Amino acid sequence: MSAAPTLEVERSFFSAGAPVVIGVDEVGRGAIAGVVAVGVCAILPSVDAPPPRLRDSKVLSPARRAEVEPLVHAWAAAVAVGEAEPAEIDAHGIVAALGMAARRGLIALHEAGVDVAGATVLLDGSHDWLTPALSSPPHIVTRVKADRDCASVAGASVVAKQHRDALMVADHERWPAYGWSGNKGYGSREHLAAVAAHGPSPRHRLTWLREPSLLDGLD
Repeated sequence: MSAAPTLEVERSFFSAGAPVVIGVDEVGRGAIAGVVAVGVCAILPSVDAPPPRLRDSKVLSPARRAEVEPLVHAWAAAVAVGEAEPAEIDAHGIVAALGMAARRGLIALHEAGVDVAGATVLLDGSHDWLTPALSSPPHIVTRVKADRDCASVAGASVVAKQHRDALMVADHERWPAYGWSGNKGYGSREHLAAVAAHGPSPRHRLTWLREPSLLDGLD
């Protein structure tokens, strides 16, 4: 297993005066069906050491993620997941939809009593797609591989992944032809073949299915 994420980066923000740090990570950006989900994980300067098995969700097995998720809820000051629907992704594009989902997650933290306005927000990746979605953005810092290295972002990734996977499993019960309980809405060959055979469902991102090469060879 990869090295455990730490609080080194978050503690540097606390030392600079941040009253709260909010780790942010997205799940489902590259899927062709289902919501895009953004996890937000708020921690305070008094935070304890991270859960020992916490890692970026991408390197955890489903069973291990299920074990770690409640530990993240207990460890963090507050966590939430915001969503943007497939229709919103089609209408506005994935980058704007990420911002919508994150904004909804941050609103949920605010409603839970988190000082979002005063927070330092730690965003995984190199591109700040969050600032354009907020009328009064807090201090936002981007960091490549933050989901691997920073405990707050790893926590956000685990919570978002568990949340979105559960939605896709529930959607699979209604539209079983596409295999979402297994592929979670990503474009596996079997998923694409099902789209070619049955057409898209109401949960598909239709603009993504119009890519000229996406369904080639799946007659």
